[in-house]
Amino acid sequence: MEILDILIVGGGPIGLNCALEAQKNKLSYLVIEKGTIVNSLYHYPLYMRFFSTAEKLEIDGIPFISTAPKPGRQDALEYYQGIARQRTINIHLYEKVLKVSKIDALFEIVTSKAIYRAKNVVIATGFYDIPNLMNVPGENLPKVKHYYTEPYPYAQQKIVVVGSSNSAVDAALETYRKGADVTMIIRHSEISNSVKYWVKPDIENRIAEGSIKAHFSSEIIEITENTVIFKDQQAQIHEIENDFVLAMTGYLPDFDFLRNAGIELQGDCLNPFYNPETMETNTKNLYLAGVVCGGKDTHLWFIENSRIHAEMIMKNVIDNGQNLFQAVQ
Repeated sequence: MEILDILIVGGGPIGLNCALEAQKNKLSYLVIEKGTIVNSLYHYPLYMRFFSTAEKLEIDGIPFISTAPKPGRQDALEYYQGIARQRTINIHLYEKVLKVSKIDALFEIVTSKAIYRAKNVVIATGFYDIPNLMNVPGENLPKVKHYYTEPYPYAQQKIVVVGSSNSAVDAALETYRKGADVTMIIRHSEISNSVKYWVKPDIENRIAEGSIKAHFSSEIIEITENTVIFKDQQAQIHEIENDFVLAMTGYLPDFDFLRNAGIELQGDCLNPFYNPETMETNTKNLYLAGVVCGGKDTHLWFIENSRIHAEMIMKNVIDNGQNLFQAVQ
């Protein structure tokens, strides 16, 4: 069995960046991705626009050309998938990593299709795969959606949008403009300050004029086939008619996968342990890259501020290899 210098779990922007950095350093590598290239971006809302400008989304100095001031989902798919083609990145798609184990000095990586061995492993899996559940009765009903792609299915329907971040605000505005009767149920007392600055006044004005109803400091306590039941800040119970619930409550990393790989998780946010100078975890030669580093705090890392992880990791991989070679001599 071939022993890779490095195996990268996740084919998102940061996983691709790690692959490019491995190529530059002439390291044997493989990227394993459970879906398509930049799978999380593929599942973003169809008309989503990034907060960042194109140059802040670039990897490996490859220009990201966009005619719009803020690139959208399709721009990003063209850019990152184009890089994978042009740079002939060694990537296996639609293959899920099931387990990462360290056996002596090597890692054994078990996937849905094969078993691999590698000297180093980078986990760059992001956080978009596991919805942050409300844990209320009725959340498993078919009308409850934790992912939103486009507004057209919700035309002329009574929609409840849960949350106040970018995804919730985008869903509320888009469905409202396609004819939905939109009610937002928001745990906090106001729209999140993290909402894109050009969108925040729009949602606040729609709420102020009553076009979109909003219940602040409120939370859902039950979902039925035809209604949503929630309580307000005075603990009064309300029940409203409802056709669909868009639960834009965020997403989480796969913490069980991280634990089973041997990574320590710390504090209430389950922050994975890593050395911020090398990105190496408490398990030697096992690294983290990208937004997965933030644990439950998924607003901590973005493409633009985690691009540096790839270079940090590959430098440490090379340094460790040189130190091992010198020790053997």
